[in-house]
Amino acid sequence: MPDGLLTTLTYGLSLAEHPDWQHGSPELCLSVNSTNVIWAHAVGFLAEQLRGTFPFCYGSTINFGERIVPESEMTAFCVFASMVLDRADYLGIDVGVPGHEGHEVINIQGMYPIHEVERQFINERGLETFWNSDCEPTDVLRCPAI
Repeated sequence: MPDGLLTTLTYGLSLAEHPDWQHGSPELCLSVNSTNVIWAHAVGFLAEQLRGTFPFCYGSTINFGERIVPESEMTAFCVFASMVLDRADYLGIDVGVPGHEGHEVINIQGMYPIHEVERQFINERGLETFWNSDCEPTDVLRCPAI
């Protein structure tokens, strides 16, 4: 895990079912340059509230509906690959019991705080265009990248 970043992982989201989860069930990973644990609680809250109803697939955005923490103007999240874990450590994690390997697979999805204008941009133009912009995804005090 990176030094100096608040990093959190969920547990329990993958226990639900969703029709879009064909190649594994998600758990969420957040890494931000902050000491405010409300960031971690917000991701856990979303996992609990949206489990089984929201796909948490790459490019998905979630409107939190208000500032996530008081000191940041960010009000939404975007889902993409984890930037703090190696690909082998976040995709295809087999948690099945011996003899049932391959039946319970977890993929850890990265959660990135974003501004509302960025959420709208991603929904209209796609994640790739936004991700190629000049933005530091761990900086929760940054200005909008677009």
